[in-house]
Amino acid sequence: MLLSLAQWLQGVSPDYGFFRVFQYLTFRAVLAALTALLIGLAAGPAVIRRLTALKIGQPIRGYGMESHLVKSGTPTMGGVLILICITVSTLLWADLTNRFVWIVLAVTLGFGAIGWVDDWRKVVHKDPEGMRSREKYFWQSVIGLLAALYLVFSISESSNMRVFELFLNWVRSGFDVNLPPKAGLLLPFIKEVSYPLGVMGFVVLTYLVIVGSSNAVNLTDGLDGLAIMPVVMVGSALGVFAYVVGSTVYSKYLFFPHISGAGELLIFCAAMAGAGLAFLWFNTHPAQVFMGDVGALALGGALGTVAVIVRQEIVLAIMGGVFVVEALSVMLQVMYFKYTRKKYGEGRRFFKMAPLHHHFEKQGWKETQVVVRFWIITMLLCLLGLSTLKLR
Repeated sequence: MLLSLAQWLQGVSPDYGFFRVFQYLTFRAVLAALTALLIGLAAGPAVIRRLTALKIGQPIRGYGMESHLVKSGTPTMGGVLILICITVSTLLWADLTNRFVWIVLAVTLGFGAIGWVDDWRKVVHKDPEGMRSREKYFWQSVIGLLAALYLVFSISESSNMRVFELFLNWVRSGFDVNLPPKAGLLLPFIKEVSYPLGVMGFVVLTYLVIVGSSNAVNLTDGLDGLAIMPVVMVGSALGVFAYVVGSTVYSKYLFFPHISGAGELLIFCAAMAGAGLAFLWFNTHPAQVFMGDVGALALGGALGTVAVIVRQEIVLAIMGGVFVVEALSVMLQVMYFKYTRKKYGEGRRFFKMAPLHHHFEKQGWKETQVVVRFWIITMLLCLLGLSTLKLR
């Protein structure tokens, strides 16, 4: 919005030439982060008071950690604050003609809506389970598949009309259309090597990345500040990748595929980082507010969508290793419990408690120890992921 205003002012009079600074992505990214941060810090207390007045308190599952019972009643659905900050800041500083900005915002707000319904059922209907898994996965799948079908053709085309034409051609050809190499699966640490996926392969991979990352972040969000800081770090790192692949100069120099328009996602990632830091101000232990599913599902979906656009799905798994391990711990726990119940007549647990952060709590780690150590691990993994920019 402000970019369009600056461009208009430059055309009105040469005296407004200093507005050319708005053309620089890095300048707008810094301001997007600051805008989201300031909005979050300013609006946070009012949002918390409103959630408290509405008695939107976090229910604690009966089988959860006993030490967490004191958190019962803490305002949840604070993810609404994050989404407001991201949306307002992105709309202010991003190029609103960019197709990738809108698809990422759509996925983020779509998953946020799913999380909102889930949280609302928990706090209003007093159901700790919220939205049932099948219903939740159904709507996640709808959004994930629609996003995948759009992205598979928009990676190589900058016009929405061309994207629609490619989709029609794909249908008319009997679902057999070759994609450019930039739409393949890029392998980190290897120069100019990509694995061709085809349209169906791209759609399936995109669906798994978006839905998987959304649920992985949601599973990680179990301790004060545990999920939001890794989101900030991983999102910021993905912003660097977006800047590189969106630049004809840097992408060529670093042997990355050039994806026209992807650089604008740096604005979104910066806004997400600023909003996340603002939320952490209120979410640090002891938390004044929880983000709830409305925040966790949305942020996870956003990370997955950005990673797909910049063709860094594997690097996302590396940098978001904490999210991956948390999700795998739940899957392993469930599978092991079912296997042992079938074989021995009673279910046994692989971990003392899942997700993994609760396992370490059961081992005697304090909540703050788990959180900070997971932050440190994420920081190291993000550095490893960023090293793939040059080590190819």
